[in-house]
Amino acid sequence: MKKKMVLCTRLPENRLAEIKEYCDVTEAGELKHGKGNAPEELVREECRGYEVVVLGDEYAGTDTLNDWIDSGMKFIGVAKGTPATVDNETLKAAGLPLSYTPGRNRVAVAEFTIGLMIDMARHMSLSAEGLHRGDHTGPAKDDIYDVPDVKNVTFGPLDEKHPFTDYGIGFELYGKKLGVAGFGAIGREVAKRAKAFGMEILAYDPYLPAEVIEAEGARACDLDTMLSESDIVSIHLPVVESTKAIVNKDWFSKMKPTAYVVNTARAFVIDQKDFVEALENKTIAGAAVDVYWEEPVPANHPLLKMRNVLCTPHMAGLTTDVDNWSGEMMAQEVLAYLKGEERKYIWRR
Repeated sequence: MKKKMVLCTRLPENRLAEIKEYCDVTEAGELKHGKGNAPEELVREECRGYEVVVLGDEYAGTDTLNDWIDSGMKFIGVAKGTPATVDNETLKAAGLPLSYTPGRNRVAVAEFTIGLMIDMARHMSLSAEGLHRGDHTGPAKDDIYDVPDVKNVTFGPLDEKHPFTDYGIGFELYGKKLGVAGFGAIGREVAKRAKAFGMEILAYDPYLPAEVIEAEGARACDLDTMLSESDIVSIHLPVVESTKAIVNKDWFSKMKPTAYVVNTARAFVIDQKDFVEALENKTIAGAAVDVYWEEPVPANHPLLKMRNVLCTPHMAGLTTDVDNWSGEMMAQEVLAYLKGEERKYIWRR
């Protein structure tokens, strides 16, 4: 008799066909109802009575998990890089390992992080918004195709009306020091790309031996050294109780006043008030953030009004490719369980 599996996230078709040799598969959660349309109460009901439960972004707290455990759940997987949507303490108490997909969006987030660094360093979004607004434009013309015969076309003398005077002259990444706080899957991908830009990598990760970090071409540092020497600090810390608001005024006070912070991890790890004050008081030069303490970010949040802060609406981790990475990893976990083999991706925090 086949096992019963409930699926809330997409898996590759070839892997799903293989799984169906062992399981009868039922779709539920966001896979069935769409993104953001599967509250926990609905998911609890739909996933009750299945031996194998695979979630995406659905929430499963203590009561939900105990319900599923009591109704026969023996495997649970969450197709996320940090499975913070599931109460792992409940699973540990029941002796159930939690499969997840570490680094599923490591390339997506790393590329986006580098993009934020370049944008921030060269004031790209700031100046683009200004130009669209009409700042630093010339008078309207009847015929835009009627242009003067000038070879060296510029925006004019570097005076008080020049874009550089308004937005500032940016800096190059080449030769700068990048501090990577958290040298996991994403931190390493960021470091790899930053090295291609000629940056020196200073990595802080108290859970990794120095030789592991240095094998990746980075310099293993203590926290104070990374903060005091870095021109940019990129945050890649996991969301666990010990990292809550760990990036605070103590961190900012040790950084150069010319340094920048980039956060594509979670706002959970940064002390919100300390961060805002450090930016307002110019303790640090600026920041680029893709994540917030509440999402959607409140319209009156001070970060949105700061010219030295680049804000994006939590876009780093999702591309058209991420689901393929995530689905493949989760399918491997499910198949390992079904075949009685060792699973690779177990959340241990």
